[in-house]
Amino acid sequence: MSKTDCEIGFKREMTEKYFDMVYRLALARTKDKDMADDVCQEVFLRYIKTDKRFGSAEHIKAWLIKVTINCTKSMFTSSWFKKTVPLSQELVFTTPEKSDLFDQVRKLSPKHATVIHLHYQEDLSIAQIAKLLGMKESTVKSHLFRGRQELKTLLGGRYDYEF
Repeated sequence: MSKTDCEIGFKREMTEKYFDMVYRLALARTKDKDMADDVCQEVFLRYIKTDKRFGSAEHIKAWLIKVTINCTKSMFTSSWFKKTVPLSQELVFTTPEKSDLFDQVRKLSPKHATVIHLHYQEDLSIAQIAKLLGMKESTVKSHLFRGRQELKTLLGGRYDYEF
């Protein structure tokens, strides 16, 4: 079955709309720019190839988030990943505060970094995160609470961020 120009154009539009979101989530989970690039490529290849019918842009967003999480999980369990050594990477931020906060979020466990990212960067509600991750809302609240506590400890009270 060939895709029509309209379908291709729509998928291109959705890819452009959600690329940054997917990349940021992949980076939050992998803590590595190159791995995040690989995850993004895989996620959008799957999106382009899928024949799944989506009901709305929000449905596409939820699907992309779920696929991103699954791709990062698969990456960490692959034998290739277990045999590689990470390269040193320096990311450039506009302010020292953003750089420090990003560095500290990278130190969180993937489960805490994921819910913190989805809640604060993607503005998803606790209910939406719970549905996407297949968790109870109370579990998401617990991960958010623990993640915020870890961040406050890691930041050592140097910044007064509202979490």
